[in-house]
Amino acid sequence: MTGAEAVDWEDISIGQGPDKSKTYLYLGDIGDNSSSRKEIVVYRVPEPKPVAADSKSSKTKPQTTERAEAIHLRYPDGKHDAETLLVNPKTGDIYIITKIALESPSVYEAVAPFTSGKPITLKSLGQLKIPSLFGGIITGGSVSPDGRRIALCDYFQGYEAMLPKNSDNFDDIWKQRLVSFDFGKRNQGEGIAYRLDGGALLGTSEGKAALLIEVTRN
Repeated sequence: MTGAEAVDWEDISIGQGPDKSKTYLYLGDIGDNSSSRKEIVVYRVPEPKPVAADSKSSKTKPQTTERAEAIHLRYPDGKHDAETLLVNPKTGDIYIITKIALESPSVYEAVAPFTSGKPITLKSLGQLKIPSLFGGIITGGSVSPDGRRIALCDYFQGYEAMLPKNSDNFDDIWKQRLVSFDFGKRNQGEGIAYRLDGGALLGTSEGKAALLIEVTRN
């Protein structure tokens, strides 16, 4: 990724950007195990279109993206570790969920459009009640393509919430009850995403040769 620096990359999402004719990848450099970072960064770049030359990409000679745009973010209430980045595909708004063992994780929002180079103070949207004995060890998240569902995961299972039928305000989704579901045998579950048609959730683990698990949703 041209123009990006990897401090502690944790999650990836997709959504709108400056050019409405394109889709953009958002990469969250949001990890902070020691709670010491004054700022976190989300890199945004137009989604690359696969070409034949990509098959020759390697670790030593990788294919490159367009130059990434760095969106600098700050929390309004201190420093936090986080592994979960979500982007609303309809608006491009960014959401970050903190990772806190045995406690309730917090949700923070940055509303698009973003000013590059100028730190943006995130807005706190409150805490989530995770139906798990382990609390807020949230390791990944995704927004459905229609912008009406969210999915989260931890090391053990997945969670999903739906926007009420009578609401078009996406932020209402954070007030809804999260429903847990079995995400299969993942060694260290750290990735979740909706399938492009929204009809299933995909999950995977950290590490080499990790399985890709598909769970059809109702």
